[in-house]
Formats: sequence, C-alpha cells, structure tokens
Amino acid sequence: MTATRSVLLCDDDADLRAALTQTLELAGLDVSAFAAAAPGLAAIGPDFAGVVVSDIRMPGMDGLQLHAAIKARDPDLPVILMTGHGDIPMAVAALQNGVYDFIAKPFAADRLVQSLMRALEKRALILENRALRRSLDESADDLPLIGQTPAMERLRGTIRQIADTDVDVLVRGETGSGKEVVASLLHRWSKRRRGQFVALNSGALPESVIESELFGHEQGAFTGAQKRRVGRIEYSSGGTLFLDEIESMPLTTQVKMLRVLEMREISPLGVNEVRPVDLRVVAAAKVDLGDPAARRDFREDLYYRLNVVTLSIPPLRERAEDIPLLFSHFVAKAAARFGRETPEVPAGLTADLKTRPWPGNVRELHHFAERFVLGLEPAQPMIVAAPPREARSLPERMERFEAEQLRQALADHDGDVRRTIEALGIPRKTFYDKLARHGINRADYA
Repeated sequence: MTATRSVLLCDDDADLRAALTQTLELAGLDVSAFAAAAPGLAAIGPDFAGVVVSDIRMPGMDGLQLHAAIKARDPDLPVILMTGHGDIPMAVAALQNGVYDFIAKPFAADRLVQSLMRALEKRALILENRALRRSLDESADDLPLIGQTPAMERLRGTIRQIADTDVDVLVRGETGSGKEVVASLLHRWSKRRRGQFVALNSGALPESVIESELFGHEQGAFTGAQKRRVGRIEYSSGGTLFLDEIESMPLTTQVKMLRVLEMREISPLGVNEVRPVDLRVVAAAKVDLGDPAARRDFREDLYYRLNVVTLSIPPLRERAEDIPLLFSHFVAKAAARFGRETPEVPAGLTADLKTRPWPGNVRELHHFAERFVLGLEPAQPMIVAAPPREARSLPERMERFEAEQLRQALADHDGDVRRTIEALGIPRKTFYDKLARHGINRADYA
C-alpha cells in the first residue's frame, strides 16, 4: 500500500495557518495551505491522495459548506474540521453528517497529528481498493462465471438470488475452479458493492500473523507493532470479507472468528474496547467441511455457522462442454495481453482439451491458453496410441500413477513447492526431476 502523506489545509487566520503548516511538516506531512475554502476546493482533484483540514468559521464558503461540497464529489475523502466557536451539538451534527473528526480550539498539536495519521491510513486503504476495483472493472469479462452447461447456469442463478440477502456463504470447489470469482460476484451483485471487497488466504499466513491481519492491532500491542493497523475484518465492514482456504485457519483463530460471526464485533489486539462491524463473510474451502474426515481439525460449530448457504463449483472435467468457450476466451485475452494475433484454435485441439482431466481446473486451462498463444504448446495434439490397459507393463503403470499423484499434490497445494514436497515426502531435487520426467508444469497449479 502506497503511503498517503498529503494534507490540504484551509484557514483564514494567517498566523495559525503558518503554525499548523510548520507543525504538520515537522510530522513528515506534505501541506498545501489556503486562506479560503474555495481555492482549496478547486485544488482537490479526483482520487485526491490526502486529507482535508479546515476551519469552520471563514468568510465566503465556511468549513461545513466545504465539507458538503467535498462529500458530493467524493464521500470517502476524510475531512477534519476545527473551530473555536463550536459546541457539542455542532460537533455531533458534523460527525453524523460524515465529518471524519471535529477538533475544538485550542488543541494540542499531537491531537491533530494523531487524527490526521488515522485519516491518512484510511484514505490510503480507500485509494488502494479503488485501484483494485478499477482493475476488476477493466477486466469485467473475467468475473462472470463463463459456461453454458446447466450446472453453471444454476450457479449463476443462485448467486444472483442470494447476493442481496446478506447471508454468510460457504463456497466449495477444487483448486483453480473459481472460488474467488464467485465471492467477487456475490459482492458486485449485492447492495454491498459500494463497500470494500477484502480477501485473505487463511492458509498463506503463519499463525503468528493471521490474527493481526484479521483483527488489527494498536501501536505497541506486541513486539514489532510500531504503528496501528486496521484489520481486514474492520476494513471490510459495510462490504464483503472473503476468507479463502478457510479449512487451513489455525484453531485459535477459528475460536475468535466464531465469536465475530455470532456477535458481529471485534476487539483489535492491544485494546479493551469492542467495535461493531457490519460484516458479510464468504468463505471458501477445497474440501467438504461437512465430512468429518475431510474437516479434520476444523471446528464443527464454525462450519455450521458459516454454512448458511453453500455454493458448489463443479470441476472443469465435469463441465467439459464449457471448455471450448473458456479456451477461446482465454486465448483472445492472452493475445491482447501479449500483443499477438489471435491464433485459430484447431478442432482437433479443442476435442483433445475436452478429454483432459484438468486437475488445476480453470486456472490450468488459462495458463495453457497463454502458452498456446506464445507458441509453446502444439497447435495439434500429439496422438500417441497407448497400449491396451491390460498390456501395460508394471513400470508403465507405476509411472502413470506417479504422474497422477504429482498433479494431484500440486493441485491440492496451489502449486506451492514447499507444501507439495512436504505432502509427498520427497527431496526438492527429486521433486523437480520427476516434474521434468513427466512433463508437468508447476506454474499451471500456482
């Protein structure tokens, strides 16, 4: 996340304006100071990467009018108001109307600086999320679940039906099948689309980090906590929180997550206060959490709390009729990305793609399409007459079995080398030698 350090200051008192400018610059902030609100407003462009601080009592446009004008342009731009004439009703009304903070004069310099730092952190998160949303919008054709098979038609229909119901959702599907795409659609097709879509991979973070990422912490909450951090749960309030690989969440975090889901409140590390959150959780799992054997250490009560609605994404091998449509889409997208002519897809290759098992599902097909556009995959499938099953020798059968186990382990661990070799129990060099011997591309599963 890019640090946001800009402050736009409006105050008609020249001495106070100069003093505040000096104070904020000493705090490491970039200050643009104005003697009136109107020129300050004119200096605020789209996605202004900063925070506005303004006096209320000024000739012409006052601070409240400035806030109203800013709110009309960008309701997520934090505005801090100062006044020497304000009272409690004015402060309450201003805060209820969306003012980020209200500071009565005289005030200690640290009071303003601390408020600004919190507001700047919030603004940076907002701008980062906007950039991500723009990126999604630019590739909006990636988001709808492509497919014309009955299973995909039903899945899209169910997503539209429940998107606005605000229920928590559990998404089940194999690696690369499109679980985050489903979560994104649930967010985009709901009334929460103006809020944040915040994603966290529960299996990608160590236990010592995941709680801070989820719940946030205050400065000094633990060794190394040098500044306050807004957690993913609090940041997603009003939007959607997507928890991928929920089955990998540590047990201690599961207990705390269960309370969040039941009470809709959090307590960041290092504080005693409880903060309410307006939360919608979409969780994804690669295994059937309803099966105790597959669930293993995942808490049963958390499973039932998440399992308000379950969406199952069919693996690609079970909807082979969608493969030509998906492959054509990915080929066109790859050609545009690499600046190449869109190659023609031979009928023989299309037929071959429909017969493959695709353990990496849509993600694997996407990567194959990119290699095809780059000329790294043959335009026609190499057809090798396999001996009848009963005629295969034992070494040939063992080779085939080994290749299948390698592909499945890569799919189960999203192509992560460390986790895959730990699951297989083989040395790293042996692992890479076997990939080369079987012609397996690890990137197809990453």
